[in-house]
Amino acid sequence: MREFIVNKEEINYRIDAYLAQKNKDISRVAIQRLITEKKILVNGKKTKPSYKVQENDHITLEEEKPKEISLKAQEIPIEIIYEDKDIIVVNKPKGLVVHPANGNPDGTLVNAIMAICKDSLSGIGGEIRPGIVHRLDKDTSGILIVAKNDKSHINLSEQIKNHEVEKTYIALVKGVVKENEATINMPIGRSPKDRKKMAVVKNGKEAITHFKVLKRYNNYTLLEVKIETGRTHQIRVHLTQIGYPIVGDTTYSNGKNKWNVQGQCLHAKSLKFKHPITKKEMYLEAKIPEYFEKILKELNETKGTEL
Repeated sequence: MREFIVNKEEINYRIDAYLAQKNKDISRVAIQRLITEKKILVNGKKTKPSYKVQENDHITLEEEKPKEISLKAQEIPIEIIYEDKDIIVVNKPKGLVVHPANGNPDGTLVNAIMAICKDSLSGIGGEIRPGIVHRLDKDTSGILIVAKNDKSHINLSEQIKNHEVEKTYIALVKGVVKENEATINMPIGRSPKDRKKMAVVKNGKEAITHFKVLKRYNNYTLLEVKIETGRTHQIRVHLTQIGYPIVGDTTYSNGKNKWNVQGQCLHAKSLKFKHPITKKEMYLEAKIPEYFEKILKELNETKGTEL
């Protein structure tokens, strides 16, 4: 049990922000969950994350005991790009789900990482997603960071939240994009027509995507894409919205393509971030998968126009 007494200089802070500042080993999101679960009390009573602390408030925080992870480690081939005692960076293949969920109890990236890292994974992500700081869609390949301890997890989550992690993707889209580069700033939320899909909606969350043309082909364009925000399916939704769906995407277009690719031609190429512990500037790249390279090779033989 952790206990805190609010002093005069600390009044009027939201309790979740106040406790996140006092407890560097617990994320603000985790604190909000503990409040909901009534494991954080103010003067012996339940509270809300928006409550503003007052002088002499007595706050108690019931510490969580680490949960036994019931997931099993599985030997699944994964390319390791970088690894040290704090983080592991991998190149996720297309078709691999990041963490277990309904319909995917195992055979995920988490199961593979557990086999590699054994007991050294952050528990902040919860029982079914240990170490997972950010994610990629099942059919998006590419670079992904996993935290090996809670301190690294919290720091990386803060970097992502503050837009300090630069994510660069490569996307092959249908159609010939006219602009050499552009920014898409359209809010994204649940589709009112299909709750399993995302869409550009007025009351959605801010979503900002930057792209520039790398090469134009007959009926296709290769794009470099950078995102400021990390909304679910953001790149796929934004590019479809402006008329250039990603090749192979069956969720936001018909997915038909002459290569019969199942799953979008979208690859997380690189990440630029600060190491969560050493603070060293990191730049890491994940090689493009073989199927994607073959498509680009075939298109290059048609003499596409490169900028």
